[in-house]
Amino acid sequence: MLKALQPHPEDRLHLRLHRARSVVLTAQELVEIRASQRTFEGAYIRTALGQFSFALVVLKIFTSEFYSIGALFATYGAGILLVAMYRRYEGNRQFFSETGDDGLGRKKFRTSGNAVVVLTALSIGAYASLLALTIKLDD
Repeated sequence: MLKALQPHPEDRLHLRLHRARSVVLTAQELVEIRASQRTFEGAYIRTALGQFSFALVVLKIFTSEFYSIGALFATYGAGILLVAMYRRYEGNRQFFSETGDDGLGRKKFRTSGNAVVVLTALSIGAYASLLALTIKLDD
């Protein structure tokens, strides 16, 4: 069905039938949210910071022929930050339920498969580029 003909997400998605700012979460739900943030968001941010740090080391220590490799690692770190933002967006929706066409409420669960596919493609592209740049150094 066309997206334009579907109801607006705010009409279908509800968090305990309240607005997001007025929700009172249980202790178990808060633990789940915090664990998810530490595990997923923290890991992506730490990885991106590591890539930025390595790019800075390459750009500061090595000669100008290695600048393209440093720029590659900086670009890879920016890509990981974008994946982290997407993963955070998906993670914020994990406690929502959806009202179906029949009027019954259903729990909505999404795996992080989309983020994993995007990160895998980004990594393969970055490592292929790194291999090409390394081979080009010999010339």
